[in-house]
Amino acid sequence: MKKTSFLIAGKHPVTEALKNPNRRVLKVFLNEDSKKTINKENFNDGLLKNIKLIYKSKKELDRLCSKDQISHQGLLAEIEHLEEKDLKNYISKNKNKQNITLVALEDVTDPRNIGSIIRSAVAFDIDGIIVKERIFPSESKLLYKSASGAMEYINIFEVSNINTTLKYLKTKNFWVCGFDNNGQKDFNNHDWTGRNVLLFGSEGYGLKYQTSKNSDFLLKININQNMESLNISNSASVVFHFINYLRKNKMLIPNKS
Repeated sequence: MKKTSFLIAGKHPVTEALKNPNRRVLKVFLNEDSKKTINKENFNDGLLKNIKLIYKSKKELDRLCSKDQISHQGLLAEIEHLEEKDLKNYISKNKNKQNITLVALEDVTDPRNIGSIIRSAVAFDIDGIIVKERIFPSESKLLYKSASGAMEYINIFEVSNINTTLKYLKTKNFWVCGFDNNGQKDFNNHDWTGRNVLLFGSEGYGLKYQTSKNSDFLLKININQNMESLNISNSASVVFHFINYLRKNKMLIPNKS
């Protein structure tokens, strides 16, 4: 586990961190109004019990978030990282699980986009997200605020190389499905049974050539011709919802093509 501590801000990120028994919360910075709110909304949880509370004025809390330009809603917390998740260990533990859906993000760097993708992933039962450790903004207030508490409920696998990871997953019976505007077929005509990796490229350039070569399928999202493309977090949310809908309603297409 990374030993550094860092600040997160906002009602949902702080509240969900306090609820997570695996998350160490060192301090909570708040004012009287936010304390009343958190106790009222979580009366039976005793979330602030045994937590070091530091009272701050709104201006002082604003100052702690000045670089990020986000709304703290009267709550900040100093937290430690969760224990790092190892992808190979996860695959080994789930070797008999037939249906697994992972997401791989190649060079996606905007904390807002990553946070929104994480939020949608939790909402639609994605099993885990693979990110490049060198560029993943793991201590970003923007990331945590955009994820709205979802960081506490998702497997994040930080890897050194996305392509190497994709090659490894293919040996474990995963299909790599890259999303690209020039994809060969619409994603909703694809068979989503079994083990799948949903691969998304950077906000500006999409998938790199070599990464797309490591994809078993290149898929696209058909949208109105008046729009060139969707934001990556919107695209991811559309795909996550569709796959989750198929699984819940047992409407999966029978064969890969």
